Amino acid sequence: MTTILELSGVQKAFGAVVVADDQSWTLKQGEALGVLGPNGAGKTSMFNLVTGTLPLDSGTIRLDGQDITGWSAARRCRAGIARSFQVPQPFGGMTIYENAYVAATQGAGLSGAEAERTCLTVLKQTGLMKKANVMAGGLPLLDRKRLELARAMCAKPRVLLLDEIAGGLTESECHSLIETIKGLRETGISIVWIEHVVHALLAVVDRLIVIDFGKKIAEGDPRTIMDSREVKEIFLGIEADA
Repeated sequence: MTTILELSGVQKAFGAVVVADDQSWTLKQGEALGVLGPNGAGKTSMFNLVTGTLPLDSGTIRLDGQDITGWSAARRCRAGIARSFQVPQPFGGMTIYENAYVAATQGAGLSGAEAERTCLTVLKQTGLMKKANVMAGGLPLLDRKRLELARAMCAKPRVLLLDEIAGGLTESECHSLIETIKGLRETGISIVWIEHVVHALLAVVDRLIVIDFGKKIAEGDPRTIMDSREVKEIFLGIEADA
């Protein structure tokens, strides 16, 4: 598989607080990469750096081998990087379809019939077609999460960044969302997924990285990573042998 996204030596700090400490990793075409780490580890900041809403102090970000470090967030989105957010914030006064249409026209730069086709396809993929004309402001959490996913997909990304999209869902809701994300993988999209719901990640991702204090401390096979001493100590807060 070819590399679609690459971070090399990415560094970012706010004074003494380091949110990205020499971050270096790659994402292959069609791969799903999971990201774990405690609260405040710098996971969401990493997404902000990748999408261009937060400037790097140093390092390089490449998309398809092209240096995009100096690109604006809008240009990166048009080039194929889209994301969801931890807290869904749809346009409450618009329908689900209208929310999707905004993403297709503004995120992907589509218009007319092409934008409409994209929206309808994505709403089917994300299980929202039957609710296309429902106002987004009154949606339950699972549908808000689905809409967050749909809006990102309507930007026609090649790299999809998911930020704790399973958070707050019930077990059955989480399982339903996992199946949706598995279906999206069949389209060939590449995914980076930050999540605290570990079983959701393990059901989808091919590889796992763990971040603590902005630094990558582990990377590899998901099951092997979860069994490692260092990761257990981070998440349990105790010595692994205790």
